[in-house]
Amino acid sequence: GWCPLSPTGAQNTQLLLEPPWTPAVLWDRVTLTCQGSGPSGATTWYKDGLLWWKEKPDQFVVTESGIYKCERPGTGLSPPVHVLKDWLVLQVSTEELLEGDTVTLRCRA
Repeated sequence: GWCPLSPTGAQNTQLLLEPPWTPAVLWDRVTLTCQGSGPSGATTWYKDGLLWWKEKPDQFVVTESGIYKCERPGTGLSPPVHVLKDWLVLQVSTEELLEGDTVTLRCRA
């Protein structure tokens, strides 16, 4: 079976957002891109904890709110990405932040 712990230095599967703001909102026309090892088109997608697409493209435009994850052969499951249908949202950039960093927040309606 698949082991969720990867050796030190191993690459992990990542789920990237475009535009790069979190939480993502449907009205931003969000594109999800799954990055990890394995051939293109070998991505398995999950929505709201359930298998959604198997062996599909690595990228797509979201049309439904939900919690998305992707899985790539060799690097496993990505962390979840929430896509909301809310009309008022406080967003932060998806770049990695450390304590003491200056953060730009967006309040959008």
